[in-house]
Amino acid sequence: MKLYIAEKPSLGRAVADVLPKPHQKGDGFIKVGNGDIVTWCIGHLLEQAEPDAYDPAFKKWSVEHLPIIPPDWKLVVKSKTKKQFNVVKKLIKDADVLVNLGDPDREGQILIDEMINYCGASEQKKKAALRCLVSDLNPSAVKKALNDLRPNTEFLSLSISALARARADWLYGMNMTRMCTLQGQKGGYQGVLSVGRVQTPVLGLVVHRDLEIENFASKPFYEVVATLQTEKGDVYKGKWKPSEACEPYMDDEHRVLHRQLAENVVNRIANKQGNISDFIKKTSKKTAPLPHSLSSLQIEAAKVFGYSAQKVLDTCQTLYERHKIITYPRSDCRYLPKGHLSDAPQVIQSIESTNDKLAQYISGADLSLKSPAWNDKKVGAHHAIIPTTKKLEPSKLSRDEQNIYYLVARHYLIQFYHPSQYADKEIKTVIEGGLFISKQRDLTYVGWQALFNKEESDARKPEEVLPDVTKGDPILCLNGEIQDKNTAPPKRFNDATLLAAMTGIARYVASPEIKKILKDTDGIGTEATRASIIELLFKRQYLSRKGKDIISTDIGRSVILALPESVGKPDMTAIWEAQLEAIYQKQRKYTDFMNDVTQSLSGLLNDTNQANFSNLKGKGKMKARRSYKKRSTTNSSKSRAKPS
Repeated sequence: MKLYIAEKPSLGRAVADVLPKPHQKGDGFIKVGNGDIVTWCIGHLLEQAEPDAYDPAFKKWSVEHLPIIPPDWKLVVKSKTKKQFNVVKKLIKDADVLVNLGDPDREGQILIDEMINYCGASEQKKKAALRCLVSDLNPSAVKKALNDLRPNTEFLSLSISALARARADWLYGMNMTRMCTLQGQKGGYQGVLSVGRVQTPVLGLVVHRDLEIENFASKPFYEVVATLQTEKGDVYKGKWKPSEACEPYMDDEHRVLHRQLAENVVNRIANKQGNISDFIKKTSKKTAPLPHSLSSLQIEAAKVFGYSAQKVLDTCQTLYERHKIITYPRSDCRYLPKGHLSDAPQVIQSIESTNDKLAQYISGADLSLKSPAWNDKKVGAHHAIIPTTKKLEPSKLSRDEQNIYYLVARHYLIQFYHPSQYADKEIKTVIEGGLFISKQRDLTYVGWQALFNKEESDARKPEEVLPDVTKGDPILCLNGEIQDKNTAPPKRFNDATLLAAMTGIARYVASPEIKKILKDTDGIGTEATRASIIELLFKRQYLSRKGKDIISTDIGRSVILALPESVGKPDMTAIWEAQLEAIYQKQRKYTDFMNDVTQSLSGLLNDTNQANFSNLKGKGKMKARRSYKKRSTTNSSKSRAKPS
């Protein structure tokens, strides 16, 4: 008997639907016509054991116990889903061949692997296990996936990487939360002060941005704009570009801070002759943005509709599992396999039937085009989020579902639109030794931008029409004008910009070495966890909302300001992410990574033991001390598989 073990009931039912009939429905499984069985987990059926499972003394939180490092990691059956665990356990024992039907990502891999290992499958059965990667719940896509089963052992390094992440997160979060909470209670805080490898650096981003805004002192700076005239009488404007000699009078962003310098330039150039030092006239193209990953979709949905990251993820899950009109949503990839090109006509038809707003643009799609999105080399376990071939009446979708489907479908449809085209001009004018730059960009062919509102695209009229000139042409400066400006503070984070910061975290790191590591990774957190991490910070009263802005609370600030500086910065988690990827790529050993984690943990605990939370005296409420535990959606999966 072949046993298919799905991550969720919805996936299990989708797989069973394409297997031989008749079907016999059991309690927690479906037996199909050829005797094979499909069963499912309900997310994680297993969870990490509490510290007191290793030593009863650990039930009491005490500094003397830290760090707690399990000698032999233990899993326990989740009480809420124990019935389904027993169903799956018995079926694993009875099965001849096991098929891992976890979602096509790191979490989905280990979720099923941990069950196979925990339930005592023989080594022979584990070696013979197969892997099925389903990213689309429609029958044709499921059949294709079932016809492409691969050895589960091919994904062992992915499982070990997930195992390392889960155990390291447990060590860090549990130990640091206990230490931070105990120090908080010393200072009079009533409650748990949670610390996490990803959540705390994200909190740090918001806290440091808020402090930067509050401590910001606006400074005046000055720009010079010259009004210039050609021999033919054409008038245009040029913006002064200060030379290196002006650097002592400029800030780090090359803004002139001394008005006297700007006045000197204005006085020097008025009514003076100059010449064209360079004239550049060229055409350029702008290709369509790639199809969406989850993060890019969450960022766009926040900008266009004001949706939170969690709302986007929840809506995507409904579109994927219930309606089956988009592919697997927890994807970090923005590329598509070339093999999917053959489905394009059916996908385009489904978009036309399912979304009224995009139906008018179907006729403009050119299916002979092949955008950069179609790239097998850049597709891993899953591909970009795209519509499926299933058609659905728009009335069957809620407003939120329609909006998210629209964004997914639009980014797919524009892959079959021609690039936008521009005519670019740049004039460099020299007056009295000073360089003045003039630029113009005209959109000459709309292309894919036809599907975007004017405020979302580059389809704007240029501010000024520049004349055609020739290098060396004489120019008269009619006058110069000083534009008085003031530096502005950075904007507070919102859902879109905080997600963008998590995915592009390298911008917030000073160290060139760590910056490079971060550029080579997908930022901090994962596609599946970023939304829940942000929501967790709200739930723990570290963050709050003011309109669309996300701001830190007194509690959140105190955590960041009292803890060692490294805890609230993304550097450490960046290094972890790079090392976890190296484990997956078989370039680093699990044991080496875990040894590094445990060694660094002791130093962090010693530093945290000096934290002062006296400013939180009397705040907070006593909560259950299990709060440090991560939910399964934040990579809490654990396994007893023996890493190598």
